Amino acid sequence: MIKEFTLKYLNDLHETLRGCDLEKVEGIINSLLVAYEEEKQIFIMGNGGSGSTASHFACDMNKGVSLGLEKRFKVMSLCDNIPTMLAYANDCSYDDIFVEQLKNFLNPGDIVIGISGSGNSKNVVRAIQYANERGVTTIAWSGFDGGVIAKIAKSSFVAPVHDMQKVEDVHLILTHIIMQILHKKLR
Repeated sequence: MIKEFTLKYLNDLHETLRGCDLEKVEGIINSLLVAYEEEKQIFIMGNGGSGSTASHFACDMNKGVSLGLEKRFKVMSLCDNIPTMLAYANDCSYDDIFVEQLKNFLNPGDIVIGISGSGNSKNVVRAIQYANERGVTTIAWSGFDGGVIAKIAKSSFVAPVHDMQKVEDVHLILTHIIMQILHKKLR
């Protein structure tokens, strides 16, 4: 049973990856390169597994891509300052934990990336809405039918699968693809 399940999972994931829109990946990379060239900030966020992917992305960009470069990416995961998140959740609302941080840091030309498997996480939706109001580039990473964030972000990448764990797998693989392409491109 374990072997069969594992093989099916891997085969399903492979099929999901084959169904991804590679032009969307290219668009994301081009947006990140503009931010890099213009020395703008990139903010990324998510909840649960998506939050860990956001932190992983920030690490890969800040260290994995930037190490050894004179000019560096400036990526901040809004999931990483736990006391700040808890303060906003307690004193305002959990729905505001990301948007309130953006109010402190967001500048013209920055990028905001929201990750939500369902695409409907209220705190991610609010952050994307705020960033849109500020006129910055917004990018959604989601799955299933894309959810709200795929509709409201200026660009989106939707993992074409209705399975949360596979959506999260695809998003982490996307992180590594972006990291490796940018690492090679900037050397």
